[in-house]
Amino acid sequence: MVPYELRQLPTSDELPCSDDTPVDNEDQNFIPNFLLFLLESIWKNRNDWFFGVDMGIYHTTGANVRIPVVPDGFLSLGVERRKQGKSRKSYVTWEENDVVPKLVLEIVSWTPGGEYDTKAEIYAKLGVLYYIIYNPEYWRRDSHQPFEVYQLVNGEYQLQIEEPFWMPEIGLGIGRGQYVSGNVQREILYWYNVQGTRYQTPEEIATAERQRAEQQRQRAERLAARLRELGESID
Repeated sequence: MVPYELRQLPTSDELPCSDDTPVDNEDQNFIPNFLLFLLESIWKNRNDWFFGVDMGIYHTTGANVRIPVVPDGFLSLGVERRKQGKSRKSYVTWEENDVVPKLVLEIVSWTPGGEYDTKAEIYAKLGVLYYIIYNPEYWRRDSHQPFEVYQLVNGEYQLQIEEPFWMPEIGLGIGRGQYVSGNVQREILYWYNVQGTRYQTPEEIATAERQRAEQQRQRAERLAARLRELGESID
């Protein structure tokens, strides 16, 4: 970290919340928000994490502390879920006890955004442990795989090969999966547990519970009908 004095650094109120660059595909908006909402279900009893979506990260490892890096999504641990009970305008590392994100997600778009070079260098210098690049549409163009996980080792990112990939420092895995909404099916990213099983959404959990309840009702009705056939009291 550059040894800036805190009194020299601007506050979050003085800094723009993002770079105002619009996304150019639906996944850049949907997938990070989906991961956030799923995490709110998985970690509903925890308040020591923050997941930002299209939010500026201000840091002191670049040339200008007023220029943020803006990933599609990022996860920090050991910080307040809501800072002092309020929503963050941006993520300012010197206001977060210098806690940098453990994970950063970039979704590649039609317009190349430096995901494989410029941003990778920024995140490595910042100290982001896991860098996820999701590139389902343009991976052939970029000579990469559709889903890549990089882990920071001795200051450099090393490509990992497992999927879903387990991240012990975070306590989560990440990988691709199929999402169904109505009659539409699409590939997105999910969180996974240590056994490699993806976490279900609250809607999926509710549906499974309804199905179990219906199965139990049907079993009870079959049992009652069988008892009546035998002349037994169903009481």
